[in-house]
Amino acid sequence: MSVLERLADTIAARRGADPDGSWTAKLLAQGPETCAAKFGEEAVEAVIEAVRGDRARLTAEAADVLYHLLVMLAALDVTLDEVLAELERREGRSGLEEKAARPR
Repeated sequence: MSVLERLADTIAARRGADPDGSWTAKLLAQGPETCAAKFGEEAVEAVIEAVRGDRARLTAEAADVLYHLLVMLAALDVTLDEVLAELERREGRSGLEEKAARPR
């Protein structure tokens, strides 16, 4: 089991836990909109560090992005397995081909 799978399992286990004892439970209790906003905030921070070229800070922000992405997905009942299945479906296809095939 990968670290992302373990993290996704931990996040799922925190659903319904006491928000006073868990940051994850607190985010999930605040609903999908809050989880999405936090994900967006972390993504912007990662972009800033990428532009600055600070590898260590980018690495830390990227970890925050992955965590908050998983929390946002959990808030909307989308599993990591579903996302991985979508990536597998796309595997081997040109990105240009994939984008052209999407509904507009």
